[in-house]
Amino acid sequence: MMKSIFRKIISFKNWFLQRSLLVKVFIVIILFGIGWLVSTKLLGSKNQQVQYETTQAERGTLVVSISASGQVSSTNNSSVTTQATGVVSELYVKDGDLVKVGDKIAEIDLDLSGQQNSTQALASYQSAQNILNSAKANLYSLQSSMFTDWDTFMNIAQNSMYQNADGTPNEINRSLPEFHIAKDDWLAAEAIYKNQQNVVNQAQTAVNSTRLSYQKASSIVYAPITGKISALSIHVGSVITSSQSTSSTSTTTTQSSGTKIASVTTDAPLDLTVNLSEIDIPKIKIGDRATIKIDALSEKTFTGKVYSIDAAGSVSSGVTTYPVVIAFDTASSDIHPNMSATANIIVLTRDNVILIPSSAVQTQNGQSTVRVKKDGQITSVVVEIGESSDTQTEITSGISQGDEIVVNTISSGNGSTNSSSSPFSPFGGGRGGFNMRTR
Repeated sequence: MMKSIFRKIISFKNWFLQRSLLVKVFIVIILFGIGWLVSTKLLGSKNQQVQYETTQAERGTLVVSISASGQVSSTNNSSVTTQATGVVSELYVKDGDLVKVGDKIAEIDLDLSGQQNSTQALASYQSAQNILNSAKANLYSLQSSMFTDWDTFMNIAQNSMYQNADGTPNEINRSLPEFHIAKDDWLAAEAIYKNQQNVVNQAQTAVNSTRLSYQKASSIVYAPITGKISALSIHVGSVITSSQSTSSTSTTTTQSSGTKIASVTTDAPLDLTVNLSEIDIPKIKIGDRATIKIDALSEKTFTGKVYSIDAAGSVSSGVTTYPVVIAFDTASSDIHPNMSATANIIVLTRDNVILIPSSAVQTQNGQSTVRVKKDGQITSVVVEIGESSDTQTEITSGISQGDEIVVNTISSGNGSTNSSSSPFSPFGGGRGGFNMRTR
């Protein structure tokens, strides 16, 4: 048998040597291709196995949160404004100074327009004050009339004709016109007096309003609240005009309430307003805790809680959003109004539950399964799931703490091979020639 095979090899060798170079090259390529296919098939079928990435089911705390972006709101400061126009003659504060409500901020040498506005505002204030004084005088007169009518009625009501000996009303005699006239006079006087009280209150409101208007137009600017001066934009010699434009000598801008010259900031923490979708808003409630990241302060994390939810929402370009206001727990000098921020609002916390990565749960036709590795074998286990976050899922039944859970299939086939540079070669295709494959 071996001799026969050997003679065939010698015969093929002699035949091969007699062929042309082109035929020899073609035959070699065919043999190499056959060898490559055979070796690949054999190696691919040996030692095949699947490798898995696993983790243990653990007991812990599940935190479910909703993320939303927004801007810091300027709820802890008030603008210092004036409707006066002219040249700043005195400045009583500087940036960083503490002031109380009503403290002087600046004094202005009024121009002609400013003097006219101030005089008109003063006239309105004085007119409102006169109306208030007249209303009060009328109130006192009506009060006197009311007491007189009341005294007349009480004398009649307590008369023996209209009151029995035991102090009970004599209902028969009280039906007489004399009794009703006295009673109606008293009730009418009382109603007129109470109405005049409302007139006085209204006149007082008008006085307060005109006084504030006069104060806004006067030459002295006052602090609107107690706090710290910031963003002071004037100095002695600055020109304050009613123009919307800003010139080299005027560093202020005019708003509907007057020209802003500074801000007064309190120590109260700022707020963050974020917009939630119609899917997320039902999950949020007043008092929910939140962690906050400020874009400009990425190295810091702040905390707060939800204290306002706008359930009406607003629609823009067909998209409905619902503003939610989060109050920072503490104030920080690093946080400024209108900074961009992201809040993670914690809507659910579950303690002492079995947790696995959400990627390990496979759900099909309403049934959830998890692959478990035990004694080297992989089995699919039906589980019941509870709440879940972006990364973790609660398992209520089916697996236990410490079970090894398959998270991902990471590879198949543990035989390490180097790919050949030519599909016709059974050997590794090195740049300098043929290299025998090793394994």
